[in-house]
Amino acid sequence: MPRIRGASIEEHHEMVWTDLAEAMRQLLLERDYDAITMGHIATRAGLARNTLYNYARDKRTLVLALAERASRPMLERVTAIAERAQDPAAERMREIVEAVLDACTDQAMQLMFLPGAGPLVAEVPKGPYGPFHAVVVQVENVVRDGMAGGEFRDVGDVRLVVELLSGVMRAGAERIGRDPAAFARTVQSAREIILTSLTSG
Repeated sequence: MPRIRGASIEEHHEMVWTDLAEAMRQLLLERDYDAITMGHIATRAGLARNTLYNYARDKRTLVLALAERASRPMLERVTAIAERAQDPAAERMREIVEAVLDACTDQAMQLMFLPGAGPLVAEVPKGPYGPFHAVVVQVENVVRDGMAGGEFRDVGDVRLVVELLSGVMRAGAERIGRDPAAFARTVQSAREIILTSLTSG
């Protein structure tokens, strides 16, 4: 039986998942996603290959699991902010911008924003089955609240506007990944761009 790291099986698994995310991050800095094999990942994470297959049957499954795990805390935080209906929509949107960009400092989330990660991102489902879909839905709800309350202008197609504004967040996440010291400046700029887009005619 393999040696268990940590005080419990659960803690051991969390440590392995952290190692897997870091292994993927390092490998993506060295080579294209398509050139990475399960053998590379196992070696870099310090696992036997057969042990890695206990966590994921193939690279795509591993990527999806990492994305889903990384998105959970962000979704919980964004949902809690979005559901504070008594608070102004603009205030909630400012907090959501920071919450999402803060989540992007997680090493598993940063996998999505590394150079050459395009094929990896393509592996992550979009729409209702994607790990980030619920976050998008919460943001759409806040935009609708802001429109209904007169804080935001009528933007028309809310889903399209949120999809376009997600490009601002992606650019912010990429910037933070390259320069973690730019976090505060990036959050401020992303807030200004998004709120201006929602309030200016």
